[in-house]
This record gives sequence, C-alpha cells and structure tokens, in this order.
Amino acid sequence: MKTIPKPLVMLNQWTIVLSVIIALLTQSAWILLIPLVANLSSLLTGFHPILVVAKRWFLSKPASQYIQEDYAQLRFNQWLAVGFLLVATISFFLNWSLLFNIATIMVGLAASIAIAGFCIGCFIRFQFQQWNYRRKKSIA
Repeated sequence: MKTIPKPLVMLNQWTIVLSVIIALLTQSAWILLIPLVANLSSLLTGFHPILVVAKRWFLSKPASQYIQEDYAQLRFNQWLAVGFLLVATISFFLNWSLLFNIATIMVGLAASIAIAGFCIGCFIRFQFQQWNYRRKKSIA
C-alpha cells in the first residue's frame, strides 16, 4: 500500500489554509494558484512541487519513520480540494464574489478541520464506499 508521511500531508493542508486566509483578506484568488497548481500537478503527474522541496527540509528522519497517510484517500481529498480551488479561482476571474467566497471558505474549512484531526474527505469517501457496497449487495 502506498503512503505519504503525515508531516507532508499537514504541510499541504497548511498551505491551503494560509492561502485561503490571504485570499479572503485580499479578496484576490492569485494566492490560491499556489495550492491549486501544486495539487493539480500532483494529481496529473505525481509531482507535488511543494512536497518535493519540503521533503528535503521538513523531514528530519527518513520518511518511513513518520505516521503514514493512505495515498488513495489523499488523492480523493486532493480532487475535492482542487475542485473547490478551481471553482474559487474561476469565479474570481468571472467576478462572482459570492461563489468565490463560498468555495474558498469551504476548502479552507475542510483543510482546517483536517489539521484539527477530522478528515471530511475521508468521511465522504467512506460513506460513498458504504453506499456503493450496499447498492451492489442489494443487486446480487
């Protein structure tokens, strides 16, 4: 099973939270491009520029010695984050300030709550998997 060290996951979440705070304070989406491009790059190519740099400076021990997070779950969460960041960015450029604020707040809240210890994306994915299992079981 492929995993990622928790400190790197937390760094990604903090990057999102700090970008969201700056975006909301300045009412500008430019700062959101940092986590958007980094996470989209990770999803499409497997290369997360922030985490590659952070792995060298942020981890004092070998990556395997940290608590690990499930790669598949993190990819699901990344798709959610990229979706909200993309909606926020597009709505900013279309001058839809209400949608910009809502999408920005939602991704920021999700990342903040994840930092606090509860993963909303994990809960959504688990519920979807349960629904899918029950649906398949009732058909068989």
